[in-house]
Amino acid sequence: MTALTLSTAGAATLRADALVVGVAKSGKTLVVAPGAEAVDKAFDGRLASVLETLGASGSEGEATKLPAPAGLKAPVVLAVGLGSAPEDGESYGAETLRRAAGTAARTLTGSKKAAFALPIASAEDAAAVAEGALLGAYAYTAYQESGKDAKKPLAEVALLGAKPRDKAYKAAAERAQAVAEEMNRARDLINMPPNDLYPESFAAVVTAAGKEHGLKVQVLDEKALEKGGYGGILGVGKGAVRGPRLVRIAYTHPKAERTLALVGKGITYDSGGISLKPAGHNETMKCDMSGAAAVFAAVVAASRIGLAVNVTGWLALAENMPSGSATRPGDVLRMYSGKTVEVLNTDAEGRLVLADALTRASEEHPDAIVDVATLTGAMVLALGDRTFGIMANDDDYRTAIHEIAEEVGEQSWPMPLPADLRKSMDSPTADMANMGVRMGGGLVAGLFLQEFVGEGITWAHLDIAGPAFHEGAPYGYTPKGGTGSSVRTLVKLAELTAAGEL
Repeated sequence: MTALTLSTAGAATLRADALVVGVAKSGKTLVVAPGAEAVDKAFDGRLASVLETLGASGSEGEATKLPAPAGLKAPVVLAVGLGSAPEDGESYGAETLRRAAGTAARTLTGSKKAAFALPIASAEDAAAVAEGALLGAYAYTAYQESGKDAKKPLAEVALLGAKPRDKAYKAAAERAQAVAEEMNRARDLINMPPNDLYPESFAAVVTAAGKEHGLKVQVLDEKALEKGGYGGILGVGKGAVRGPRLVRIAYTHPKAERTLALVGKGITYDSGGISLKPAGHNETMKCDMSGAAAVFAAVVAASRIGLAVNVTGWLALAENMPSGSATRPGDVLRMYSGKTVEVLNTDAEGRLVLADALTRASEEHPDAIVDVATLTGAMVLALGDRTFGIMANDDDYRTAIHEIAEEVGEQSWPMPLPADLRKSMDSPTADMANMGVRMGGGLVAGLFLQEFVGEGITWAHLDIAGPAFHEGAPYGYTPKGGTGSSVRTLVKLAELTAAGEL
């Protein structure tokens, strides 16, 4: 785990393996960003020209290493691009700083300590740099041999110019560390092979975290689910050797006046069931529990920050496997709500486990429910692989979540719930089917879930199928593999709920 410190030392005097500075474009000129004045002085004011000679342009995502001159304690200077320099009187955006810090941390894999002299003009800037660096330093190495040639993530991040004695800066750094560490915990779970992460073992991880952070955890196993009538979760999990679970993890605050319920889809492996996925579509399906991982991480982060709001997480966990006991297309399930659902496609399983969890969460009458799921390929087709969709039964709430996501650096887009699509889920056999028309499939899934939300409860649905698992090359603070998508949005949502702003 990467350590974070706020340092009062100057850039020239702090001992570290590398010194990180920012550079930006000002027209056609490369300029050194604030925070790097001492470094530029050590280069006799020629840092920008030296970098230009090396081919640096200041573009976002760019990283250029060069030997440090005499006068600096660090042996290496790493210049990261910040894009276009802001206008006079303006500062760099939080996401720009976050991504630059993440790029630097990834570039410095194998280093013990790096000093970050990026432009920090406020506690919010310090939080962005800290968060980006801690997320960028992430690596999943649990199943790799640790030999002498193995490079470990950057071990320590020292923020320069971050005012460690200032309460606002200290609180911002502590919050950033809590959110980043829990987001990295979610990444670990998403990346874990499905032979080791299955409903029972996932529930054990949550139980252990509950004990560590003083959270109340309840786990319903197959017998409890059967007794309770959770037909959706049981129907999805019945084809697997390892049975399903419904996990409730609750954080409560003595001064809380509002309660937020979070519901996460936790399909620890999705083969598609009898409606089997073809080769080329099932290799990354260990990530189909990303919603549950995000919910789990957000609840723990809320407790670590100490938010004055009650946050309850519901993790609907199952493996979707084909076998002689698996649910078949044409079967009818009686859900926890009492509704019957005809299963037309067993690969539309996420909505079935979420439906039971949404109904159960509604029984506690929270002020709002937000579910998170890698739910539909249709959403990826609509929005791409870096943007999640937001649907809600309240337009203002949907807008608020979209604005929150943009603020914390998570790309999202508000999506409608067209009432005319509901009829396509009518079934001649049951109350409804788990499938509707193919076009607009992501919206159809949202309409299905809405049927299981308690009356009068504000609800939103985040379809994170695109950004939950990154298969391309790392960029900024985003690694290859599990990303922890939506964790920051959920934590910020909890903060604003605690403040009475939602």
